[in-house]
Parts: sequence; structure tokens; C-alpha cells
Amino acid sequence: MVKRVRKCVVPAAGLGTRFLPATKSVPKELLPIVDTPTLQYIVAEAAHAGIEDVILITARGKTSMVDHFDLSPELEETLLSRGKVAERDALRAISNMARLASIRQHEPLGLGHAVLQAANLVGDEPFAVILGDDVIDAETPAIAQLVECYQRTGMGVVALMEVPVEETPMYGIAAGTMLDDRTMRIERMVEKPQSDPPSNLAVIGRYVLPPRVFDYLREVQPGVGGEIQLTDALALLAEREGLVGYRFEGKRYDAGDRLGYLKANVAFALKRPDLRQGLLEWLREIVAEADAR
Repeated sequence: MVKRVRKCVVPAAGLGTRFLPATKSVPKELLPIVDTPTLQYIVAEAAHAGIEDVILITARGKTSMVDHFDLSPELEETLLSRGKVAERDALRAISNMARLASIRQHEPLGLGHAVLQAANLVGDEPFAVILGDDVIDAETPAIAQLVECYQRTGMGVVALMEVPVEETPMYGIAAGTMLDDRTMRIERMVEKPQSDPPSNLAVIGRYVLPPRVFDYLREVQPGVGGEIQLTDALALLAEREGLVGYRFEGKRYDAGDRLGYLKANVAFALKRPDLRQGLLEWLREIVAEADAR
């Protein structure tokens, strides 16, 4: 029997240097997409997939990420006193999304090292990993699609997305044998190939992994920059037990990139009935002005 996926690890210990100076005092994960922090979208995605426990990997100076998911009695009382019941309920719902635990990664020793910090809390269970830079707009939450694939195949799953060949040096690239239209048995993984990529299927920041991956993370040696790479542990998992990739359905935005972050803001704002018309009118105006120049 394949165990149910109840836990999710969210690595969020990075410095966010691409968004300085904003991230000098505000964690990158709390930068809003419209009016909702990126991290809240991530936790909501996990919760909508039936995940009960979210393990946040943090670092010094980022405790406000945990505070965001706590209750705020003073603010709630103020909202109620002003008759803003819906706003109060929306705030309280944030705290009820999932049980949140946090662990500090004391040194920036790589994504694999960050995930390894959660080993004791995950225990002997399969678990999800969601990277906060990848925001995915999908009818069925992307991580829920991977959970279904894990339950169907019994193997670890990574999210795959087609990218232009010229962009393959920016991603980990996977290749293998297609099992169906969306599922691939991974036979090779190359981290940021500078030439001759094995495919154009990039590994995106969603994973569902068996607990044995922690053993592989302890086994792998530090790579470039002295960091422990999750990709190296996944290569061992693929070789020894099997690993599949799943071409998820949905639109992915790279919120860790300034242009991708701006695109996400526009896209999510256009989904809002209260913002869509005014934003469309303004976009038409600025596009017309740019064309006229």
C-alpha cells in the first residue's frame, strides 16, 4: 500500500538577493502577488491537495513568514469593530490552512541540505516539496497532480515542463521513456546543460518523494559551491528505485525572477473581477503609447 502524502516541505531560507533592496527587511516569500504573499499561495496549494502539515525551512531574520500564518487578535478585533466580518474571516482562514512547523537552516548549504533538515519531522512517510519561486496557476493544484501520480506509480515524482531548447541551460533537464502522454520514467537528469540537452523537459519546483531520499541526501557529496544538491539525490533515487516525471497541467510563473514576478502579478490581477477591467484598460493604454513611440 502506498502511504498518503500528508506532509510538505517548503524551503524558504534564501536571501532573496534578486529582489534587493526590498528583501533587505522583508522575506522574498512574503512579497505579494497582488495582495497575497507568494508563500500563502504555496501553503494554500498544499492544503488544497489534502496536505495537513507544512514544514517551513527558514533562516535567521525570516520569522515574519511564520508570523503571517499565526492569529492576529488585535487586528481581528479592529476589523470586527468596523463591521469588516468578511475581512476578519479571510485573515483567520490563513491560520487554519495547515499545521505549520518551522526549522532553521543555519547555513546556506544547498536545496538538498534544506530538505534534509526536515527529515525528523517527516519521518517514515512520503512527502511533498514545493519551491516558493515557482507559482503555478492550475485548476487542479500542481502538487495534487503529482500526489496522484505518486499513488498511481508508487515512485517518486518530479514536475516537468516543456521549455524552449535555448532555455535548457537554466534548468535541470530530465530524459527517459514516456509511460503515457504526461508520465515519463526518468533515466537521465542533467543539471543546467550548457550544450546537447537530453530533452527539453525541465524539472520545476514540485516533488513528491519517498522518505528514503533522506538517506540519499546524506550519501551524496557536496557539489559546486560546497552545496548538497537535491538533484544528486534524485539521480540516486532514479537509479536504485525509480523516479518518474509528470508534465503537469497549469501555467507556471517564476516568481523568483523580477520579470516573472511582474507577469504573475498581472496574470493574477486579471483573474480578479474587482481589478480586471481597470487593469485591461490601463494595459491597452500603455501598449498603445509604447507602439506610438
